[in-house]
Amino acid sequence: MTRSAGGTARYWCEHAWLDGAARAGVLVGVRAGAFTEVSTVDGPPPGAQRLPGLALPGMANAHSHAFHRALRGRTHSGGTFWTWRDTMYSLAQRLEPQSYLRLARAVYAEMVLAGWTTVGEFHYLHHPAGGGRYGDPNEMAHVLREAAAQAGIRLTLLDTCYLAGGIDTPVAGVQLRFSDGSAESWARRVRDLRDGPAFRVGAAVHSVRAVAPPELPVVASAAAGRPLHVHLSEQPAENEDCVARYGRTPTSILHEAGVLGGLTTAVHATHLRPGDIDLLGRTRTTVAPCPTTEADLADGIGPMRALADAGCRLVLGTDQHAMIDPFAEARGLESGERLTSLRRGRFAPHELVAALTEHGQAALGWPDAGRIAVGARADLVVARLDSPRTAGCAPGQAIMAATASDVHTVLVGGTIVVAGGMHATLGDAGALLAEAIEAVWHTSRS
Repeated sequence: MTRSAGGTARYWCEHAWLDGAARAGVLVGVRAGAFTEVSTVDGPPPGAQRLPGLALPGMANAHSHAFHRALRGRTHSGGTFWTWRDTMYSLAQRLEPQSYLRLARAVYAEMVLAGWTTVGEFHYLHHPAGGGRYGDPNEMAHVLREAAAQAGIRLTLLDTCYLAGGIDTPVAGVQLRFSDGSAESWARRVRDLRDGPAFRVGAAVHSVRAVAPPELPVVASAAAGRPLHVHLSEQPAENEDCVARYGRTPTSILHEAGVLGGLTTAVHATHLRPGDIDLLGRTRTTVAPCPTTEADLADGIGPMRALADAGCRLVLGTDQHAMIDPFAEARGLESGERLTSLRRGRFAPHELVAALTEHGQAALGWPDAGRIAVGARADLVVARLDSPRTAGCAPGQAIMAATASDVHTVLVGGTIVVAGGMHATLGDAGALLAEAIEAVWHTSRS
């Protein structure tokens, strides 16, 4: 990774996102991984590196399953979410620490090239195939930490409690890799993980299908003070099964167990009832739609404007990585609202940028990131304003025009990770992905 000489650098941004708007001619200083000065000036002063285009704060991918990237372009012969899941299970059965390291490193490199500077990894691939244990029970977590470090992206490991194959259904087959047997056993394993300068330990409930109500308070207690994420109402079948078994919606079950709250993020939240929206808003639970995945899997479009109006912060993720592009996720959030409401402008550009940046970073436990401000972590994502996609657009509306291909420079904590549209240390991310994915699919696994 390239660092500025002496740990100090100055950058002159042609445009930069400050206080909810694009400003022209912004000078930023960086030292020891943080912004030390932010000011507007007419032109680049001597010694400052010029960054043409629009500089955005670092963007946070709030929901990732890194290994799902190997499914892209391989699941489009029809079927449903549940048949897609069968293919995903086949992939999960094949991965071991070294193959997962190569795959995750390439996926995280693709992310940082696209402008994501932090990722929340919803991690449940814990144990060896067949349900045994590695010598270090957190081996796969360490693999993800190393992959993120090599790719230069900040990581929040959302270590996931996954105990059942469905309501009243034991885990079986590949699901044995996901389960610790009980929430207490899960919590003991997670206690051995430690935070680092670019690494945070969080927690997750896979879903109310995979963690029964009596186990939920154990997870919530173990996650106290840390980010806690949960898949919520992604499919109508989840709601139907919960109401049939417990007489309550998944949202109500999570609320009664103490899972919802200001440090909790509900992922998807697609199929909600009005009472669910009220509960999520009153508890100030963050909500993470993943629009490109929800479209790819035909999940549906969630009530995101209603959730925001109820008091929920919105963040964005790429989930199964049908696409890794923060601009596409932001446009997907707005487009979904337009399609369901028949109205434009449901989310203003500044709301979309906030979801990608400061709100997403906070949801992953990095509240000092996601802003271009003195004292904040020095993340910058610089996108061209002269590409065939962005030429002629107003800088303040570039979020609705740019794509990941327009990102040419990325700083993470003051380190230049992407320069000239290339990863500074890993080189050709496409080649890394092709090699890692082909190796996984050609692994024989009974």
